[in-house]
Amino acid sequence: MEHEQHPGTGGGSGLDDLSYDECVTRLEASVVGRIALLAHERLVVVPVNHKLIRMDGNTFWIVFRTQLGGLLDQTDVRVAFEIDQIDVDEHAGWSVLVQGTLQRLDPDAAEVRQRFDPEPWPISERERWMAIEPFAISGRRIADG
Repeated sequence: MEHEQHPGTGGGSGLDDLSYDECVTRLEASVVGRIALLAHERLVVVPVNHKLIRMDGNTFWIVFRTQLGGLLDQTDVRVAFEIDQIDVDEHAGWSVLVQGTLQRLDPDAAEVRQRFDPEPWPISERERWMAIEPFAISGRRIADG
């Protein structure tokens, strides 16, 4: 998987790149993120509760549940997934961006059901198990708030 560096960070800009390991650690600790995708010829951003599931080595999936036939029930669609934390008072924060492809999951394959236990926050049925298979990850933090 590609770990991207941001041009113009560092060197007194107040922005520092996060390492690959820092990005993954923050993704692992995160509960809610946002998926951005093109749907019905419009750009949309959808919040989801999720969990990072490590597969082997540096391979991981970002797993979530959605409605059958819903906006996120698509396959082989490239998406962006973002998490962040902002402290407005301190002018500090960080963000992690994952670029990947949406895939449907069999919840019984790779013990996904056992490894991903949170119930979706919306009350409505969320029977489709989905994963973002990352191909690039990057992150930044405001260094000099």
